[in-house]
Amino acid sequence: MDQQFWDDMYSGSDQHFSGLPNDALVTEVTGMTPGRVLDLGCGEGADAYWLAEQGWQVTAVDISQVALDRAGAGHPEIAWQRADITVAPMPAGSFDLVSAHYFPIAHQSDHATVRGLLEAVAPEGTLLFVSHDPTEFPPREENPHGFDPYDFYQPSEIAGLLGDEWTIEVEDRRDRNRPAAGHQIKDLVLRARRAG
Repeated sequence: MDQQFWDDMYSGSDQHFSGLPNDALVTEVTGMTPGRVLDLGCGEGADAYWLAEQGWQVTAVDISQVALDRAGAGHPEIAWQRADITVAPMPAGSFDLVSAHYFPIAHQSDHATVRGLLEAVAPEGTLLFVSHDPTEFPPREENPHGFDPYDFYQPSEIAGLLGDEWTIEVEDRRDRNRPAAGHQIKDLVLRARRAG
């Protein structure tokens, strides 16, 4: 799942996703005091647009230049950035909210990418990490891309890496209002707050 993979996926259609913000984002962030937010794996930008409309100062990051070119049109108020956080982590302590929806992070023995993600959350900031329920995916041998969600960190695994300075506020399995492209209808949601 490198840049070429994602560029090819986005190049395959004029619009890959619905253009609406993710359900869990709206549910979990509505009512928060806006600050600096990292929208990780921003894709075509629907979450970034919504966050900006709520008053957040948005840094929207994706590995795909095709997605960023599409997302950034007409939205100069958002800082669009192409980056691979497995190579270059985001600046430590920089964001009041780090939001990662359906962002695949492959397992690592040292958990370096996840630890970098956690470090990007400022004191008193929030991590929101959402994934599709892996039990709803077909087995690897039946998946056209050979994709196995268990190769990637799940919210419960991220929760297990949180230190004493973190408080888990939400850890939930819930229905989506709109099924995903692969017809997944359940999300796993982790929201955790870092101490000041």
